[in-house]
Amino acid sequence: MASTREMRLRIRSVKNLSQVTKALETVSASRVRKAIQANNSSKPYAEKAWKVLVHLARQPGHDALHPLLADRPVVRRALVILVTSDRGLAGSYNANIFRHTLHEFSQKPYPVDFVAVGRKGRDLLLRRRKNVIAEFSDLPSPPLYREVAPIASLAIEDFEKQKYDEVYICYTQFINMMRYEPVTRRLLPLKIFYKDEAPDIHTLDATHRTHSVFSFEPDEGEVLSNIVPHFTGIQIFQAILSAQASEHAARMIAMRNATESAQELIQSLQLEYNKLRQTLITNEMLDIAGGANALAQEKE
Repeated sequence: MASTREMRLRIRSVKNLSQVTKALETVSASRVRKAIQANNSSKPYAEKAWKVLVHLARQPGHDALHPLLADRPVVRRALVILVTSDRGLAGSYNANIFRHTLHEFSQKPYPVDFVAVGRKGRDLLLRRRKNVIAEFSDLPSPPLYREVAPIASLAIEDFEKQKYDEVYICYTQFINMMRYEPVTRRLLPLKIFYKDEAPDIHTLDATHRTHSVFSFEPDEGEVLSNIVPHFTGIQIFQAILSAQASEHAARMIAMRNATESAQELIQSLQLEYNKLRQTLITNEMLDIAGGANALAQEKE
């Protein structure tokens, strides 16, 4: 049985731990609001750019307008951008997206390379002996577009060089504070479909049908050469914003659960400490009573 001193030390350590988890919960609550705001702020611009891109890509012969729109008949190699966190203490956030990614690409008949966004994903990929060609970590929360642009530049450059025939991004789609789901989106070549055709209503790849008429200056080809690479970067940018919002929400909930568990453990330890202290007091009182009785018997 533990001594009262050991019990007091355990209670003190659990209280200190609960203070740390409570502080992390508060920090994550602040960061998730900023991430949600940044994600919502970028959506109107992305929606307008996507409508222009849909209009161009629906034209006859769109495959010839830009190489990023052209499907390749044979897929020899693919690139996957895996978005995870740099830090832990986020519950099953990293494990879920990593398990989802392995499930999606472990059975592909062609080789798959990975770009790790976040140290946790890099460590998990290397542990499974996957080919990681690049790593991007320590991104601020929320990041600026110019800080995410190198990821898009790497993917576009390798795709145009035909090093890869398909480029995907795997991340956690933020839906609300209690719901965030791992998703996989194909970035290149761009696949365009409407909301009523989309298997996932939350994907950015889907857009509403529109009868808008666009006029282009100087021509469609030059507009595409600028908007397609830029919009690929916007998709990666929004995926990272959504993943960061999911990460902070998952960490906030995990830290809240940890704080509640710590409080329950403190109550349990306090009860055990009180029982142990009462037992020691009772034993001391019995010893005193026994000694008094012995002295009385000696006097008699």
